[in-house]
Amino acid sequence: MSSDIAALAPRSSSFSAQSEAEVTAEQLKERALAMLPALRARATRSVAERCVPAQTIAEFHAAGFFRILQPKRWGGYEMHPNVFYDVQKIIARGCMSSGWVLGVVGGHPYQLALFPARAQDDVWGSDTSVLVSSSYQPVGNVERVEGGYRINGHWGFSSGCDHCGWVLLGAVIPPETAGGAPDMRTFLVPRADYEIVDGWTVFGLQGTGSQDIVVKDAFVPEYRTHKSDDGFHCQSPGQQENAAPLYRLPWAQVFLRLVSTSALGGAHGALDAASQIMRERVSTNTGKQSRTDPFLLNALARGYAQVDEMEAVLRRNMDELMGYARSGFEIPMQKRALFRYQSATVASRCSEIVDALLPMLGGRAIYMSSPVIQYWLDLKAARAHVANDASNFGPDLVACLGGEAPAFKFL
Repeated sequence: MSSDIAALAPRSSSFSAQSEAEVTAEQLKERALAMLPALRARATRSVAERCVPAQTIAEFHAAGFFRILQPKRWGGYEMHPNVFYDVQKIIARGCMSSGWVLGVVGGHPYQLALFPARAQDDVWGSDTSVLVSSSYQPVGNVERVEGGYRINGHWGFSSGCDHCGWVLLGAVIPPETAGGAPDMRTFLVPRADYEIVDGWTVFGLQGTGSQDIVVKDAFVPEYRTHKSDDGFHCQSPGQQENAAPLYRLPWAQVFLRLVSTSALGGAHGALDAASQIMRERVSTNTGKQSRTDPFLLNALARGYAQVDEMEAVLRRNMDELMGYARSGFEIPMQKRALFRYQSATVASRCSEIVDALLPMLGGRAIYMSSPVIQYWLDLKAARAHVANDASNFGPDLVACLGGEAPAFKFL
């Protein structure tokens, strides 16, 4: 790990397990709320630098946010996923890029907990605060070699990678025999074995710093891989050591929410900004006060109500999934397909909420200095993630509801 990455967080020896042992969900949410003024103040800098500031990442470390889904045996809190999503939503209200990076990078301790114990030790053995980024696009080239695999490739969209010491990369292992099934896996690669290439020039979510990852002829041992099928069947090797019900959830269900939840926070932030404009704006053309405009007031009301509805549905869904994990009963495919689809609709629905508001906020709302415009751009960008495109998942939902098997196992 490079020295600048190592400097972002305290070493594990400085982590006070005693002081944090009884941390509560409410305390974590209070810490997130306290950060909102600073996040809003840094939002413009995040956009300009195309990266969440190191200071913000350090504050996330100090607040314990990256430990919410981390196993207790590695200094984590091992909490209900809804605690993490609640914190992520609050952070995204202040800066959607910061919420996105927290969601993705802060969710990776969950997947790392599913890897074999030796891989967990490689990452956390000397420093439990090390962060991991990802790019799950199955674009890498994989060659079987003794003890593991030789991989090469160029991956995109690795959010927060500049702050991380490892990366999780998707690739398909060719079948061993002709006609055999391909094997989709996630490969865990240390910082020394990949290059970060600057290619993140985008109109929204600029602060996520979702740069490209290039790997040239890197060896990845077998134990540093995670099978997609294991995550799908909730039978991952890491569950031997991390036996809590939390780690018996389908990995895809956890991941989907990591990339949709920041949209809820972004929509909430946009609604708050629009409400402030509404309270202060007087039209230079008509002299009318926006706070008396019934169309704007109703658009704001609909927006807040729709965000609340989406949050309630996703909270219920994760509560149900945790109920199955605790009981040991198998989660019906119909529910998994429905929950996946509902998560995938969030970014588009949140974007539509802000679309409806903008024409009612006057000409000044289109200036980059407008407090609502960056949320609008970020929500548009969030829709581009494959997990936020509901059209990818509708056919599987209909198939499962009709009693058929899903075509795509990302459930």
